[in-house]
Amino acid sequence: MAQQRRIQLSTQRPTSTVCVLGTELSLDVHGSAPKDAVAFHVQGTPGVKLYVVHEMQSIKLPSSVCRWPLATDTEVLLAMDALSKDVGDEKVRISYFGEASGVPVARAMLYLTCVEVSLDADTNRSGAVSRTLLDKATWTWGPDGHGAILLVNCDRDDPEAKLLDNRDTTIRSYADLKDMSQMVLRTRGPRTIFTGHRLVLHVDFGNADKVGVFYGGNSVALEEYKHVLGGSKLAYAIKPSRHQEESVFYVEGLAFPDVSFSGLVAFHVTLLESPEKGLMETPIFTDTVVFRVAPWIMTPNTMAPLEVFVCSVDDNKDFVAAVGTMAEKAKCPLTVCPLPENRQDRWIQDEVEFGYIQAPHKTFPVVFDSPRDRGLKDFPVKSILGPDFGYVARQAPEGASSLDSFGNLEVSPPVTVQGKEYPLGRILIGSSFPRFGGRRMAKAVKDFLMAQQVQAPVELFSDWLHVGHVDEFLSFVPAPDRKGFRLLLASPSACYQLLKEKQEEGFGEVAMFEGLEKVPKPTINEILANESLRKFNNYVQSCISWNRDILKRALGLAETDILDIPQLFRGDVMMGARAFFPDMVNMLVLGKHLGIPKPFGPLVGGQCCLEERVRALLEPLGLTCTFIDDYFSYHVLSGEVHCGTNVRRKPFAFKWWHMVP
Repeated sequence: MAQQRRIQLSTQRPTSTVCVLGTELSLDVHGSAPKDAVAFHVQGTPGVKLYVVHEMQSIKLPSSVCRWPLATDTEVLLAMDALSKDVGDEKVRISYFGEASGVPVARAMLYLTCVEVSLDADTNRSGAVSRTLLDKATWTWGPDGHGAILLVNCDRDDPEAKLLDNRDTTIRSYADLKDMSQMVLRTRGPRTIFTGHRLVLHVDFGNADKVGVFYGGNSVALEEYKHVLGGSKLAYAIKPSRHQEESVFYVEGLAFPDVSFSGLVAFHVTLLESPEKGLMETPIFTDTVVFRVAPWIMTPNTMAPLEVFVCSVDDNKDFVAAVGTMAEKAKCPLTVCPLPENRQDRWIQDEVEFGYIQAPHKTFPVVFDSPRDRGLKDFPVKSILGPDFGYVARQAPEGASSLDSFGNLEVSPPVTVQGKEYPLGRILIGSSFPRFGGRRMAKAVKDFLMAQQVQAPVELFSDWLHVGHVDEFLSFVPAPDRKGFRLLLASPSACYQLLKEKQEEGFGEVAMFEGLEKVPKPTINEILANESLRKFNNYVQSCISWNRDILKRALGLAETDILDIPQLFRGDVMMGARAFFPDMVNMLVLGKHLGIPKPFGPLVGGQCCLEERVRALLEPLGLTCTFIDDYFSYHVLSGEVHCGTNVRRKPFAFKWWHMVP
């Protein structure tokens, strides 16, 4: 329905007004009618389309009816579909008639100027701003949806700058402008009409701190771009150029969707009419365009690796070399965080999570910095943040726990659950659920993840672990069949079954941890006879089985989508579980290349039976297993290969705005 405005007429003097292209004017024929008038006649110049609404019917003029009754249900509407060449070049005349009068008892004249005022953005998501018939004031999801998209400008395009690009109000480079979304104001019609009218671009007060708008006027010089809207600036008066019909504004996001911010931001342009001197301006037209701030998106293990990260500390030279060899096989660049930057903090998986943001015109990676803030706390800002590489962080005012480290943050590959599609997968986080009390992920982090909408988080039970991270009992690997992946779950029961098989084959006296100095070397018989160890692993298995059921329901998995990886744990219910031998699900996945913690299991026939079983499970999927010795450099410190590495991966081909959350 066209935007409509009511116009008061006068029989004492002519009325002049603006008709904005695409809108309707409703003429108040009753308010200006003389006391003794009972009917009226209306006629206009060729550029005006006139309609009379009478008895619920709309009649286009001219018609066979010459006079219309001044009844309460009679209304005159007009529209214009061509721009005026001069001010007041079209007109409408209303003639009023008495009961038996053949001559008008009075006349009202209306002079019209048709102009175009349109605020546009990339609402059809093509990557460029264009005029559209779509409803710009709404935003809809799905492949047939519409609505403009805004990126949080959270990178730092100028290496000399101290702040993120969205934390200052200056344009330092053309690269900075390219991160922003364009918003175009079109004004056409007689330029002199804007002398008595004012155009104001404005944003709602509640969202002003979520966006920034820059405008360079007619110039392309960087120094001419000024911050005109956002923050404390709620409105900006625009003076249309005499020579240009389009004014291009650049819009940046300042904040990601969160618990108090849906991600939707509306911009408005309002045409104000200046009445007689001393009176307030009145709004006569408003156009609105709505943007949604793009969410932060995680990438699962099944996506192609683009860059591998590892920390170099005093005692992990061989580990770094092994990761480098794997990265080389996967043809993936390796970035080593040196000791001065990591300050003896080797747990790079726990410090950050790599993801990305995307709009039709631009995609770039964004690193999410966890609240743990240990030795690596400065690494994301100092070494990762840069041109087209963004940064976001959340703090834990209540104090960070181990569950706020990002080994406790994973994402599944794309899944379909009872007909509902999750084309970007589902985020997995660990919690103390179903246990009362215990550790939970910080509210600020969890709220942030929930607010992104596109990877609906699933809460798992991980507080039974000493460290408490989901990557200690699950992982995903690519597969050529079924859903395109397998879920790997640590399994004490599968491990006991394997050891029992080897015992029955006559290998009961074969010991674990051969080749490791100063490490106890229990035999298969001793492990199987250790009742307290078995009892504790029964408890661990029940915790993993609980999560197994949640994952099957939440991800729509069948048993054939899950592989059980032999694994034992040690500890007690109070202090939590730790891996009894290096935790093989805590692996590095680089395409078909897997870097798996070397378990140092019993050597049967010259081969580690644990490695042999894992190979038998994974190699038929086309995967290559490399077992990395992390025993003294990571395992004894309650971490493994995945904990000590991180991977930036290729974004999804699927566009997030095509989904329906």
